[in-house]
This record gives sequence, structure tokens and C-alpha cells, in this order.
Amino acid sequence: MILINYTINTKDKRKIYGIIGATITLMVPFFLMFFNVNNHLETDQSLCPFKMITGFPCPGCGITKSLVYFYEGHFYKSISYHILGPLVIVFCLIAIVILTTELITKKEYFNAVMYNQKLACSLGVFLIVYHVIRLAFFIKNHSLDSILKESIWR
Repeated sequence: MILINYTINTKDKRKIYGIIGATITLMVPFFLMFFNVNNHLETDQSLCPFKMITGFPCPGCGITKSLVYFYEGHFYKSISYHILGPLVIVFCLIAIVILTTELITKKEYFNAVMYNQKLACSLGVFLIVYHVIRLAFFIKNHSLDSILKESIWR
């Protein structure tokens, strides 16, 4: 009798979860684009818990709207919501291709890049600097009352 082992090792599970996560990241804004018929996306309350509590945007606020506007072809508007929005699309597409290829070929190609500590720290520093600049412009362009209206404390 021949036994076939169908267990998936931990590395392959992580790759499958990465593919699923990248796909969901690309698909959610795609579906939101269809429900943005009357441009309610700009005026609707944000679903970010940090912004709902404080009224201030978190470092990731605006990425979903950025992706939606990128899908619609409004590239300037996409970048104005979050500068990393278009890069998220590129990263997710590359991650899907690489992880799928690694699952099929059973080889690992970009571990040096994907798990690079210097690259991760550089991206973290960039995100912190970008967020501080965004917060400065946000505070400059909004009064305390308008900030509170964007929170749940209105």
C-alpha cells in the first residue's frame, strides 16, 4: 500500500498565508471601488480604530482609499491619500508571484530581500518621517473641532 503525505510544512503555510493576505489586500479596495458610485469614499467615516478614537490619522490611514483611487486611474489622488499606496500594489503583486513560484519549485529566491533587517528598518524610518510630516499638515489644515468631528467623540 502506498501512503501519500499531504501535510504542509510551516514555511509553505506561511507562503500560502502570504499569498492569501496579498490577494485580500488587492481585492478589498477593488470591491470598494464598485461601491464608491457617488464618491462617498471621501466623506464617509474612516474605519481606522486609531482615527475613530483620536481624530488623528495613523501611519496607515489612507492606504485603502489610495488603492481605490489608483484602480480608478486617479494617480495623483491616490498618492495624495498615501504615498505608499501604489507601492503596496506593486509589492503585493510581486509577493504573489514570488511566493507562488517558491511553492511550485520548492526553492527560495528572495529571502535575502524579503527578510532584510536593514530594508525593514529603512522602510520603518521612512514611514515614521512621512507620518510626522502628514500629521504636521493635518494639524495645520484642521481645527480642533474638525479633528474631533472625525473621531467618535463628536
